[in-house]
Amino acid sequence: MSDWDQAPLVLRKKAPKSSTLKTESAVNQARRQGVAVDTQQKYGAGTNKQHVTTKNTAKLDRETEELRHDKIPLDVGKLIQQGRQSKGFSQKDLATKICEKQQVVTDYEAGRGIPNNLILGKMERVLGIKLRGKERGQPIAPPGKK
Repeated sequence: MSDWDQAPLVLRKKAPKSSTLKTESAVNQARRQGVAVDTQQKYGAGTNKQHVTTKNTAKLDRETEELRHDKIPLDVGKLIQQGRQSKGFSQKDLATKICEKQQVVTDYEAGRGIPNNLILGKMERVLGIKLRGKERGQPIAPPGKK
């Protein structure tokens, strides 16, 4: 006979999953066997902490100021619309040229958009008119001429 046939055969059980180790019956069985068992109560375990009242609730209740985002002024929306129409662009054409969605151009023209200097700067370059500052509506000088 060869050494291959005489080698002992070892079978191993799979280790139990961590979820089965945490059950109450598994913990009790481990205690009976004399294994050291460490159980800890997690902080706030079993409670829904997202709905707990905070100390600032009364302060928030006293607050009367309504906080809202700034919106594009309507006169800027009209300037965008006039500049776009003078160039013969549709809202979709302008949106494509400034790499934004058509909804952004629609919101800016209707005065619903939240001002973003990057978007306004792109619109100024494409339309050729100032949309920010004191000189709103004035044409922008082409680059290199001052």
